[in-house]
Amino acid sequence: MYVVIMGCGRVGSSLARALIRIGHDVTVIDRDQSAFLRLGEDFPGEQVVGVGFDRDVLTRAGIERADAFAAVSSGDNSNIISARVARETFGVERVVARIYDAKRAAVYERLGIPTIATVPWTTDRFLRSLIGDTSTTTWRDPTGTVAVTPLNLHEEWYGRTVRDLEQAVGARVAFVIRFGQGLLPDAKTIVQADDVVYVAATSGRVGESVALAGKPPASED
Repeated sequence: MYVVIMGCGRVGSSLARALIRIGHDVTVIDRDQSAFLRLGEDFPGEQVVGVGFDRDVLTRAGIERADAFAAVSSGDNSNIISARVARETFGVERVVARIYDAKRAAVYERLGIPTIATVPWTTDRFLRSLIGDTSTTTWRDPTGTVAVTPLNLHEEWYGRTVRDLEQAVGARVAFVIRFGQGLLPDAKTIVQADDVVYVAATSGRVGESVALAGKPPASED
């Protein structure tokens, strides 16, 4: 999937890196060249300097071939304008905007543009919205720092160890439901078909962990 992100602040850069890690192509737009330093020197995606709601800037970012667009700058007006341009002018199917004003968010939701408020797990919610994952997190601690969520495992994880799974998804296996019974696994426990695996992950990594679990294990070659 090809994703264009407007805004390279804390959320935008985190979202861009997470999308890259799970195998998507990303271009990030920001009016401040120095903002791209948050992406790191090894970031393989494209970087475009400019205003995210400018049609020429969006075209340079490849919006015409984008599968998804996320507006995550610090300004509500910029986010919603760019989101509407992406949806209404360029026909991008999946568009999500970050909105600080709850009343505005409700209005734009009615216009068909999903909005996400500034909550501790913002990156997770954006990631799930963009990749089309509609599953919900089972539990979060009161501070929003840690979440426990089930994984939809790719079938090739069956027969692999819990340690392998944890290393791949960047989360800790909290427990497993097997044959209707709860199981507290250790690192050597083998994942079996029909297991329901729940992991604990820090906010900002939940959506990424879910996405990586849905992919087959990396080749050991």
